[in-house]
Amino acid sequence: MSFVVEADGGSRGNPGPAGYGAVVKDADGLVLAETAEAIGTATNNVAEYSGLIAGLSSVLALGGEGASVEVRMDSKLVIEQMAGRWKIKNEGLRPLALEAGALARRLRVTWTWIPRERNSHADRLANEAMDAAAKGLKWESTGVAEPLAEPARPAAEPARPAAEAAATPGPSARVAPAPESAFEAEIAPEPAASLAAPTAPAPGPSVASAAVRRERAEGTGWMARPTRVATSFLLLRHGETPLSVEKRFSGVGDPSLTSRGLAQAEAAALRLSREPYAIDVIVSSPLTRARQTAEAVAARTGVPVRVERDLREADFGAWEGHTFAEIQRDWPAELAAWLGDPSVAPPGGESFTEAGLRVERAREQIVAEHEGKTVLVVSHVTPIKLLLRFALMAPPESLYRMHLDVACLSAIDYYADGPAVVRALNDTAHLG
Repeated sequence: MSFVVEADGGSRGNPGPAGYGAVVKDADGLVLAETAEAIGTATNNVAEYSGLIAGLSSVLALGGEGASVEVRMDSKLVIEQMAGRWKIKNEGLRPLALEAGALARRLRVTWTWIPRERNSHADRLANEAMDAAAKGLKWESTGVAEPLAEPARPAAEPARPAAEAAATPGPSARVAPAPESAFEAEIAPEPAASLAAPTAPAPGPSVASAAVRRERAEGTGWMARPTRVATSFLLLRHGETPLSVEKRFSGVGDPSLTSRGLAQAEAAALRLSREPYAIDVIVSSPLTRARQTAEAVAARTGVPVRVERDLREADFGAWEGHTFAEIQRDWPAELAAWLGDPSVAPPGGESFTEAGLRVERAREQIVAEHEGKTVLVVSHVTPIKLLLRFALMAPPESLYRMHLDVACLSAIDYYADGPAVVRALNDTAHLG
């Protein structure tokens, strides 16, 4: 007898209250067993691996050693890592992967990625477990097995696989897979070493037969309907300019990139034109240094550049072109006030508070117009720091605690039903 395991897991907060679900079926789609459990505070990836372990344990309980099973999951990360095609770089996932690998070697397993909509049964179980835990209850399933109206069918591998991260979405009323990300630390598209078995696999969770196919809840009443796909911002600071070389304030003045800055832009473009990056939209500040950097990426990716005026650098007024030491010498009181209060502007310039209003306005517009897409935002130190600060819900003082190199990459994922997730900051791996 052959089996099918469909497994899923999710976290409402990443990390946050998490749970998994797994269902075992026969080859005709008859439900043989269901299992689900809330696992406390964990990430999406941990919950997904936990669901896999539960499903494999269930098959062993039903079919014994050597049983044939097809594992179907909508987590590209878990499927590819278990199949040995992607490395496991997140050490926090390695123990779970080892446990799952040990169970899989006691069976005859094939690994199949399926779209999210084909994994709704396991998704429902995971959310029922999390909903029950939120009410102080334990998930239970009762009844006898019943045939499904239509067996789930495995889907072909997608042309552009979704890269899933070790740290994933914000709060969700439904299970959310780890979203696509340009800074996916987990993915390395090269052969991975086979998983070693632990000395003693942990005992599997209890398995309950299922007859009652409960209606899928639309949430718990205190959470909005979730978005399953993030709107991903890749934040690219422009390359080097003559003013950045001399560490001079460079606001709405319009210097061009140096030859080195052009090379930095090209290096960033080369990186962003390759997997796992898949840019849908490029949005740039109107200033020349940002436009030149954005155009380098556009030339590599074929994605046109849209200019957004609100992404320009802050206006430093009288301080434009001066070094910090010069400003400290000539405007000591004004500098002290500016450093101490984000609502204070440089003489004749723009405050961080004022800049923040337009940057947030630009962010909201871009997310609204390109929901679920990967957007490259080419901008400057102040707008990028403001976006990071807002995403982290950090105090204004955090603006002075971040450093951004020229041509660096940062990344933020935005979810309609939860807080933003900062995925990277000041990444300069492409610069050598």
